[in-house]
Amino acid sequence: MAKHMIKNFDERIDKPINLNQKTNKSDISKSSKKSRREKRNKRTSILMLLFRLISLIIIVICMYQLVNWYIENKKNNKMLDDMLSNYTDSTKDIVVGEDKISALEIKFEDLLEKNPDTVGWLTVKGTRINYPVVHGKDNDFYLTHSFDKSYNSAGWIFANYLNKFDGKDKNIAIFGHNRRDGSMFCTLKDTLKKEWYSNPDNYYIIFETKDGTEVYRVFSNYQITAESYYITSEFKNDSEYQNFLDTITKRSVYNYGINPNVNNRIITLSTCANDNTYRVVLHAVKVN
Repeated sequence: MAKHMIKNFDERIDKPINLNQKTNKSDISKSSKKSRREKRNKRTSILMLLFRLISLIIIVICMYQLVNWYIENKKNNKMLDDMLSNYTDSTKDIVVGEDKISALEIKFEDLLEKNPDTVGWLTVKGTRINYPVVHGKDNDFYLTHSFDKSYNSAGWIFANYLNKFDGKDKNIAIFGHNRRDGSMFCTLKDTLKKEWYSNPDNYYIIFETKDGTEVYRVFSNYQITAESYYITSEFKNDSEYQNFLDTITKRSVYNYGINPNVNNRIITLSTCANDNTYRVVLHAVKVN
């Protein structure tokens, strides 16, 4: 028995003891944490790279749009300046009642040669609106095309395609973009300001056509959510037309003291505002 006990003791002495077993498990755990941390850092780096790349793309797109916006506005403004220099003559005076109104002499033959879609030249007192007006086959083309019919996001001033310009239109509707540089119909929104509508000199709109000068006097202006009612061009009967006139007159931010009737023709100007959330509208009745 003594020999057996000595043998077992020797076996225990000879058997190597793993003193690093606990330490190895700790090292493995640390290595695993380090690997996970490195993976997270790698994912974070990739995400940051993607974020920077997307940001750069957005900046490039915005810069392109800004430069393009500037170029398109500049092109349209230069075109208008050229037309004012080459297609207009000295001003003339038009007498309406007790008022004398100044209007441009327009060389319509030259304008029609440049663009056969031309139907008139519009001037709104107290604003920067002073443009030739075109009339397309729909209301989409001149939203994105200039007077020379080249593509331009600034578009041009155009009349409702439903109008016939045969002398019988009850309501001629004319549209234009609200450009931030003050061009097109941007300054139409100024008509909603007290300093504009409190000045009677601003009440007249001149629409020069190949058949003569049409003078309109403002009777209503307001802002409203997008709708098609105020540009209605055809009416079933006089009653419907009178109801239309009464409705748009009551909408006005200011009482101009004019109440159009079924024997009157009117002109309507409209532009979008506040990121296209509402429309600025001005109505005027023909007085000559």
